[in-house]
Amino acid sequence: MANRVVVVGGGVVGACCAYYLSKAGHAVTVIDRGAFGSGCSHANCGYVCPSHVLPLAAPGALWSTLKTLFKRNSPLKVRPSVALANLGWFLGFARKCNTRDMMAAGHAIQALLNSSRTLFNELIANERIACEWESKGLLFVFQTSKHFDHYAHTDELLRRDFNMPATRFDSGALAALEPALNPGMAGGYLYASDAHLRPDRLLSELKRLLLVRGVDISEHCAARGFATTGNRATSLRTDKGDITADAFVIATGAWTPQLNTELGCRVPIQPGKGYSVTMPRPALCPTFPLIFEEHRVAVTPFASGYRLGSTMEFGGYDDTMNRSRLALLTDAAKLYLRDPLAEPVQEEWWGWRPMTFDGLPIIDRAPAASNVLIAAGHNMLGLSMAPATGKLVTEMLGATAPHIDAAPYSLRRFS
Repeated sequence: MANRVVVVGGGVVGACCAYYLSKAGHAVTVIDRGAFGSGCSHANCGYVCPSHVLPLAAPGALWSTLKTLFKRNSPLKVRPSVALANLGWFLGFARKCNTRDMMAAGHAIQALLNSSRTLFNELIANERIACEWESKGLLFVFQTSKHFDHYAHTDELLRRDFNMPATRFDSGALAALEPALNPGMAGGYLYASDAHLRPDRLLSELKRLLLVRGVDISEHCAARGFATTGNRATSLRTDKGDITADAFVIATGAWTPQLNTELGCRVPIQPGKGYSVTMPRPALCPTFPLIFEEHRVAVTPFASGYRLGSTMEFGGYDDTMNRSRLALLTDAAKLYLRDPLAEPVQEEWWGWRPMTFDGLPIIDRAPAASNVLIAAGHNMLGLSMAPATGKLVTEMLGATAPHIDAAPYSLRRFS
């Protein structure tokens, strides 16, 4: 059993790994190439969403993705040059766009989501985490009858095969449920199982908690590789010097492929850029977190603010702010909400989601070193899956029985 563990990555997945490892008695160090909690975990929409069991790779998704190559402003955007340069990843995605693989991935996703939903309740209550946690559910809103009626098939699938029921609201009932919506919406589905929180507050609280627990946090410290003996890593090389440990956890999200050589495998992760805009709560603020499924835009009413987010842009490691993607968020909000925006804008943000082509994360030992464990590739659900991932990583490093089956997250599925 490991005694000293280094977690590489100070996002929500790395933070939860560090928390559960420290609870299990390990001495833990967390390093991050930037500031703790400043990456993709910082300004997402904060959903803890057991309803999101279905992966992006689904029947019909391939054609929808191909159409984005020729559309200027699509919620899902793939740059042709990126698709050509990463053809293997996109061919893998194409092969997964079928019902059988979608359902298998969905059940593996659900195991992490359901576990994390329970663990969030325990973590927030037991550790007194102040992160604006609210369990109001998540409301899917449809502007047109065509899309509202079509979603009934998805609702039935989730209800029948995943025990994930929603309450359906027709137009009038929806207007009464959520007065912030513009009149004339076709209808909506409320998933009462879901919750939301403010991600930056969560990361701030987790940092506080880890420091109280004696975890060492080293910011602006980039991992460069490992020193190894046989099939084990003995120390982590960083730009601040070597760190010796008994085990290492790589929770570096979209950056993980940059360690492919050191890990001894090709990690099939593509950065999928998402955007958000944060502002004060408008005068007529939604009661529920909302998803506008037709426009792929999400709205989160925090106690202390208001956020529009989502879209997906496969543009490689492009670190520029594409303002047209921000406009997609605000333009969609105007279609659905009576009072869609507020001033001043407090933050415009983007982050790279770590996308695997099958929609599942990688939680497995690295081929190059038996004491290096990868915990990355959580797609759009890193926040929602983080506590279960941290607990599973701790169980795997401690050689104890896992609370969920780890097999679906193995690297062997890519062989």
